[in-house]
Amino acid sequence: MRRAVGTAIRRNDLAEGLGYAIKRRLLGRPLINEQLGEQRLSKRLALGVLSPDGISSSAYGTEEILIELLKGGLAAAAFTLILPITGVVLFVMILVVLSYREVVTVYTRAGGSYVVARDNFGPRVAQIAAVALMVDYVVTVAVQIAAGTAAVASALPVSIMQHVSQDELTLVSIVVILLMCFGNLRGIREAGRAFAVPTYLFSAVIIIMIITGLIREAFGNLPLYHPGPGTVTGTPNHSTLIAFGMVFVLLKAFANGGSSLTGIEAVSNAVSAFKPPEGLNARKVLVAEGLILGTLVAGISWLAHATHATPYDSGVPTVISQEAGLVFGRDTVWGNALYIVVQATTALILYTGGNTSFNGFPFLANFVAEDSFLPRWLTKRGHRLAFSNGIIVLAVLSIALLAAVGSNVNRLVPFYAIGVFTAFTLAGFGMARYHHVHKEAHWRRKLVINFSAGVTSLVVVLIFAVVKFTSGAWLVIVIFIVGVPALIRLNRQYRIEATVLENIGSRPKPPEPPTYARRTVFVFVDDLDLATVAALRYARSLRPTTLEAVHFVIDNVVADRLRREWVQANTGIALEFVDCPDRRLARCAAELVKAEADLPGVGVTVILPRRGYSPLLGRLLHDRTADKMAAVISRIPHAAATIVPFDVRSRVDTLLARQASGTAAGPPGGLLPGQHHGGPVPAGDGGPVPARDGGAVPVGDGGPASAAAALRADADEAGAAASPVPPAAAA
Repeated sequence: MRRAVGTAIRRNDLAEGLGYAIKRRLLGRPLINEQLGEQRLSKRLALGVLSPDGISSSAYGTEEILIELLKGGLAAAAFTLILPITGVVLFVMILVVLSYREVVTVYTRAGGSYVVARDNFGPRVAQIAAVALMVDYVVTVAVQIAAGTAAVASALPVSIMQHVSQDELTLVSIVVILLMCFGNLRGIREAGRAFAVPTYLFSAVIIIMIITGLIREAFGNLPLYHPGPGTVTGTPNHSTLIAFGMVFVLLKAFANGGSSLTGIEAVSNAVSAFKPPEGLNARKVLVAEGLILGTLVAGISWLAHATHATPYDSGVPTVISQEAGLVFGRDTVWGNALYIVVQATTALILYTGGNTSFNGFPFLANFVAEDSFLPRWLTKRGHRLAFSNGIIVLAVLSIALLAAVGSNVNRLVPFYAIGVFTAFTLAGFGMARYHHVHKEAHWRRKLVINFSAGVTSLVVVLIFAVVKFTSGAWLVIVIFIVGVPALIRLNRQYRIEATVLENIGSRPKPPEPPTYARRTVFVFVDDLDLATVAALRYARSLRPTTLEAVHFVIDNVVADRLRREWVQANTGIALEFVDCPDRRLARCAAELVKAEADLPGVGVTVILPRRGYSPLLGRLLHDRTADKMAAVISRIPHAAATIVPFDVRSRVDTLLARQASGTAAGPPGGLLPGQHHGGPVPAGDGGPVPARDGGAVPVGDGGPASAAAALRADADEAGAAASPVPPAAAA
């Protein structure tokens, strides 16, 4: 009968570790698996959680278009060209939204472009989508947070704004990422409640700003922006006047404007987070996101056209900040208040836009890891049922990117759109193939939509790769070239391991387990202490045919001391000494075990005592010989290695506490337990023990005296119980 661990057999007397106590204090009580359904998102909550990435990109998409137009030397013409370029961007957005409507309808378990590519083109092609989306999510966090920090800085008085350094902006952005990571580690429901409100506030405030601007323009009192020093400018030249130069500038502007579409795919990557019916709810949220995003992008671009809001080289004040100041006016109390509200909601939506990646990236990593193309620890849910490992990985990577590039949106954009539009391309072509194969209702219309979206997205990828190559797109291309083969290589390793560990339950007839006429157990001994006692006790419990303790001699002084202590302890178990002149303990152990395991009908088990110390200091002060030996022995046929852990750390803490309270005396100053200045040493049973030849020998709590007493008791008990260890094995 299966027993539920943690309920039917819960023990309140088992102490929790300090790490778990800290985790519970920070993240709250743990959620059980049955509560996973309670973490699903409603449509309203999902729109707030999953759409900020796309909706918030409207805050900087227009500015990125203007930057390239002004750098190209188009001057005032840039404010005219902004409208047709925005129109092309919105046309691409409509195709992408229509394409992803089909994705979330068919693929309701989530995965988005990755699952579409995997199911229609195979797992290897799907890794292109996996790398594309992972790059997009990482860059999304960096871009959104950097833009949010710029919005905050734009609201500061000019006298303060001028003294804010790029490093200070980067530090603020990193702190925000850490806070966002913490919020998501508490679970997506808590994160959604906190992050959904800014989505609605920002959308409402910007729509009010656009409507107010339209009204003021209709009455002829919408002012123009008068730029100060530090604005983005370009020098007109002859190449700009010829067709090729003009086209190149327009393509760069369009590529920058493509950043407005990032985030649309987030809904498709988290369909399983929706409440049932998942596909229908995701479809409605996706359409709502597209309508809101299209309205905001069109309105902000029109305001830039009408007001001539101009971007600055430093990134502050932002274009949307200038528009808010011009539309509402900053010379009245109400106007200034509305301006501050715009800046506050812009910063909030940009910050929470990064939260979309904290929802999408862990789900994507989970899907890829389930297919064995990423480490499987990315499939594990954490303390609050979130994919904690994926959340932490995303935070680390995005912080590293911000630290390397700085909190400047224009420097981050070249890393941005290639990844997401590659995913759009695979999703479009994948769904086109799906419709062609399955031929469901209205499949021709759907095929045309998806294929058109795929072709258009591919064109955008090629444009971006060419016009942004020297600005940073080359690095993204390198990531693709290295990342995709790396994922395929990792999958190959998993498949090789799975072949070696083939599940015998899937075979028609499971093989008979090997039986041995004799079972030999070796206990490897390096010292006589309580860890050795625990290992010997476990070895006795196996009731082997032959039981021997083995010490590999690399120091004759230590070996002689151990021989005397072993004889004095009267263990009733033979202690063999094996010379190891070249000090290759693992090799020497393997030779001993293989010689025994090669005998007909003999199975060998090796017991290795391992002392558990503190994680950090223990690794510095002690080696991992037992693990190395076990790894070598595990490769020998008919042999197995078992590590018997002995917790030294807790006993050290107890002893230190006793010494601090005065109830236990420590060793003489400058000496380890067991090191004395010479002369007889009191033993545990009161009898004299000869002076040591040197070296640290634990006594008292865990030393040879205590160990000897324990071993003698074990030997007496074993003799009374007629232990199966043969007399030949006795000392």
